[in-house]
Amino acid sequence: MERVVVTGMGAITPVGIGIEEYWKALQDGKNGVTRITKFDPTGYASQIAAEVKDFDPAAYMDRKGAKRLILVIQFALAATKLALDDSGFQVTDTNADRVGVVVGTGIGGLSFMEEQARNLHEKGPDRVSPFAVPWMIANMSAGQIAISYGLRGPNTCPVTACATGTHAIGDAFRLIQHGEADAMIAGGTEDCITPLGVASFAAAKALSHRNNDPEHASRPFDKDRDGFVMGQGSGIVFLESLQSAKKRGARIYGEVVGYAMNGDAYHITAPNPDGITQALAMKLAIQDAKISPTDIDYINAHGTSTHLNDAGETKAIKIALGDHARKVSISSTKSMIGHLLGAAGGVEFIAMSLCIQNDIVHPTINYQTPDPECDLDYTPNVARKKKIQYAMSNSFGFGGHNGVLVAKKFND
Repeated sequence: MERVVVTGMGAITPVGIGIEEYWKALQDGKNGVTRITKFDPTGYASQIAAEVKDFDPAAYMDRKGAKRLILVIQFALAATKLALDDSGFQVTDTNADRVGVVVGTGIGGLSFMEEQARNLHEKGPDRVSPFAVPWMIANMSAGQIAISYGLRGPNTCPVTACATGTHAIGDAFRLIQHGEADAMIAGGTEDCITPLGVASFAAAKALSHRNNDPEHASRPFDKDRDGFVMGQGSGIVFLESLQSAKKRGARIYGEVVGYAMNGDAYHITAPNPDGITQALAMKLAIQDAKISPTDIDYINAHGTSTHLNDAGETKAIKIALGDHARKVSISSTKSMIGHLLGAAGGVEFIAMSLCIQNDIVHPTINYQTPDPECDLDYTPNVARKKKIQYAMSNSFGFGGHNGVLVAKKFND
């Protein structure tokens, strides 16, 4: 099977746009959570979110796209342009059949759905946009990326809640590994900081209510955590076969070596508290990488800042890694950027890749009070130098969807 490497990355996040700005923010422990500005959150149980700042779509696409496309698609296109530019890969008519797209979203164009529902009920059916269906369906980011760059290879869109981005990268990895493509654009995109999105997650008791202290609201693995903080943005990576990358002399960030997914078959929103199926996903990914649990140096945790996830994930890591669980470094990117839902796996895989490349574990910020149920090394508050050969990224979604990726430092 083909070896698969990462040669380009693009990130649109609440703490920075582009991998240089994003990586600096992660090392510095920068907080991206503020009071919501996209709408007036007065009266909402949760009034805080991690919004993308200073995003100008015109910097990444033509005027037509910047004006007409909805934000979730714009995020995906912008992150794709950054990843392709970063990779140096040139799409041509000769190679376009062998370059594909796997980009998903958890919910997609929720703000546009809300807008069109208002138009229907307040102004009548004639005022519904002809773009209502194209912009609302989840696969349109993947479709628009392919259209924009003329990519005729495999094209699909996983929709597995918070595991979406991880599944997208894993599925793209498999396509290249099995020779069905030479290169793939993969990741996730999300824009759900809307009245309905915030109200819905708050009604499910999933969101932090630390409205007077947004800076410390996202606190994974901390005893005083009270829910996750919604985020928005996109994380896209450019994967290609090692043969393709070496042929064109590409810079290589790292190598994808393992992937696994399974389902809890337990509950629509809560993870299985015994951690067994999440642990099995980790074990299977490690097995797929042909390494042992003791080879894992770092875990980019799902780490949502909810009681059930963080306690359950800790238990799962212990089951999967055994005694080595107490030696591995762990951190949660969500402590800084909130939970990007369908885009989380993409931006977190990028974070993991940068940790591997730089031998630095980024911190879990806002870790102040240890929780007896969460008793591993979560790299509290300050980044740490550490040699990282193998790392693992976890994503667990509503519906019981689990996804795990293993990557390694590239050694020719």
